Amino acid sequence: MQAKLLHIETSTKVCSVALSMDGKLIDVREENSDQYIHGEVLTVFIEEILQKNKWKLNELNGVVITSGPGSYTGLRIGVSTAKGLCYALKLPLLSVNSLESIAYLAKKKHPNSRICAMIDARRMEVFSVLYDADFNIIKPLSADVLDEISYEEFLPFVACGDGVSKVKELWKGRDLIFEENILSSATGQVEIAYQKYINKEFEDVAYFEPLYLKDFVVTPSKNKGQK
Repeated sequence: MQAKLLHIETSTKVCSVALSMDGKLIDVREENSDQYIHGEVLTVFIEEILQKNKWKLNELNGVVITSGPGSYTGLRIGVSTAKGLCYALKLPLLSVNSLESIAYLAKKKHPNSRICAMIDARRMEVFSVLYDADFNIIKPLSADVLDEISYEEFLPFVACGDGVSKVKELWKGRDLIFEENILSSATGQVEIAYQKYINKEFEDVAYFEPLYLKDFVVTPSKNKGQK
């Protein structure tokens, strides 16, 4: 089944657009900016990447959007753009969790490690998920206020995403690897979205809403010293 997909990732400061065919990345256009440039550049990035690769909008088989969590404004811009394309072109809409796509990129680099994907959510707060070495979730998605011992029961692990920058000093000396350059990117959606496309796991374009997490909880270690 041919799948020429357009991927949109706007859950963090990174504005990222990618093209894939049959589960293989074709190209990516992205920029990481503190100015949250999604509203200004997202449609430009889409036009540029399609033109560069000589793809036409009517050749697409689907649009993939991040489902969150992340920036409220960024998610709204991405979802609105994706829905507009799906309505106009009568295309299916697919969604990939933003933390899963970050963790997937880290998993490629660290295939035998636990992965903790974190998205910055202001102050010492993050949205996070933790996966075991087989990519099964061992700490479900939650919004947490981090301290020195947060997640220590899951050590060792690889920490990735833009939430890493706020814990590099706080967690210094712990048994973990910091991958602060593995950030949210539409490239992390490609293989996950292709499987969803094959399985026809489409979203309802009219009613789809991204995931917003607002309530933060303090997450001290439950079992100090447990590995």
